[in-house]
Amino acid sequence: MKTILVPCDFSKQAVNAFRFALDIVRQSGGEVHLTHVIELPVMHDSVLMPVMSFEEVLFKEMRERADAQYEKLIKKYGQPTDKIKTSTQFGSPSRMILQYIEDHSVDLVLMGTKGATGMKEYVIGSNAEKVVRNSPVPVMAIKAYPKRDSIKDIVLPNTLQTEIQEDLLMKVKSLQNFFKAHIHIVWVNTPSNFTRDITTHKRMQDFAKRFMFKNYTAHVFNDLYEEDGIINFAHFIKADMIAMGTHGRKGLAHVISGSVAEDVVNHIDIPIWTYTMRNE
Repeated sequence: MKTILVPCDFSKQAVNAFRFALDIVRQSGGEVHLTHVIELPVMHDSVLMPVMSFEEVLFKEMRERADAQYEKLIKKYGQPTDKIKTSTQFGSPSRMILQYIEDHSVDLVLMGTKGATGMKEYVIGSNAEKVVRNSPVPVMAIKAYPKRDSIKDIVLPNTLQTEIQEDLLMKVKSLQNFFKAHIHIVWVNTPSNFTRDITTHKRMQDFAKRFMFKNYTAHVFNDLYEEDGIINFAHFIKADMIAMGTHGRKGLAHVISGSVAEDVVNHIDIPIWTYTMRNE
């Protein structure tokens, strides 16, 4: 996690994401990239020429306003040794963020989420869903500011499928190593997907052995629905973070119908780390 991108609208949640990103790069020796993306209305060709001069002035004012906010933000939370880059972009937020990831070799996108609506505000029908769906790197969503040293227990909900998870699990192990955390691999046993414990525990042992997990505990947790099970289990063990893989190119909306990841973020305040697994 050397290069962390924080999409910044200067909200409290974005500030929390920036502070957490600083904590991470101070340990990793990396840098934080703040980008403020301003989505512009579509301009029609017939009115393009008369407004060119006006647009230039407006863009200049927007950049100056963002630069002033960046300066205040960095002055309040930054340190002289911090490596921080800032930018203001105009265009489609999802497209600009995805292009930024590619152009600057970003390792992690860290996004703030707002209130009880959580990822719904950011994901469903929004630009951020496109970021999560298409991001080649992990995306982490946070509400409140978590201290880096507080991340000790990470929940890894898992289906125990091994075919497409190697890339995901290598990244989860790297995440675990960075925070020096304990991993809780959990299978949520539901009525619609019931498996006998003796069978599940054997599969979990094989799974952990295959991927050479260390400092972990395997759990079977019974609940009516998978998303409820993840939330209730995280509360039960007082987890500090949840790491979840998502499938295919439909991003968070495809984890489970109705989106397990969205429901989890909407009902829990700890950081949620997600990574989209690609079917080759």
